[in-house]
Amino acid sequence: MPFAAGIHYFIHEGGDVFRPPVILIHGAGGNHLYWPPELRRLTGYRIYALDLPGHGKSSSVGLQSIRDYASSVVNFIDSVGLTRVVIVGHSMGGAIALTLGLDHAERVAGLGLIGTGARLRVAPPVLSNTANPATFPLAVEIINEWAFGPQADPHLKAVAARRMAETRPAVLHGDLLACDAFDIMDRLSEIHFPTLVLCGTEDKLTPLTYSKTLASKIPGAALQTVDGAGHMVMLEEPRRVAGALTVFLKTVPYTPGM
Repeated sequence: MPFAAGIHYFIHEGGDVFRPPVILIHGAGGNHLYWPPELRRLTGYRIYALDLPGHGKSSSVGLQSIRDYASSVVNFIDSVGLTRVVIVGHSMGGAIALTLGLDHAERVAGLGLIGTGARLRVAPPVLSNTANPATFPLAVEIINEWAFGPQADPHLKAVAARRMAETRPAVLHGDLLACDAFDIMDRLSEIHFPTLVLCGTEDKLTPLTYSKTLASKIPGAALQTVDGAGHMVMLEEPRRVAGALTVFLKTVPYTPGM
């Protein structure tokens, strides 16, 4: 798979050029594989699923602020020759999407905000455990246990835990520091793009109240919930999420090259 601006990415090129390109941004400690094939290969759309700096196969080191991650995504957009895109972000990726919508509005056609919030505080014990290589496995165990709904497939949870455990401790710790410092609660009314907010009803890490706040304060935002799913809603219910995203994308105005 290719690289651009130091970012490793998956690309699905089968889309209609008259539909907006879509960039998928994973959450803390993740990589592009946290987006299942149903989303990475969404029918009718050009899809770019990124490994953020320091994650997956991307070069460089992980960053420690949402704004810096947003800047890296802008550099990627420039490098692959895109003008305006729909940004779909999960958890920390949603914070990056919101920041792009606020600080780089000219590059954004729409936002998909999945299992995220305008403020993403992290429990102090998790922060301290990710800071210490000796306790890093415990942090991964805690995060993974809270990340899924009660009916999630145990095999799915095991794969997710293994992927997060492969992340360098400093990268996950930096991601969580970035999340903990993130707060754009007082700026949500500035967002004026078509916006989909989606959350599992059993999300323990970014509870449904977070998504309800986003939907109520972003003008015109649509809220979709997935019954029984947890924070990793796109892994637990990929077809449901892909269906909701497909319906949403049809509402996003887009003119190629503009």
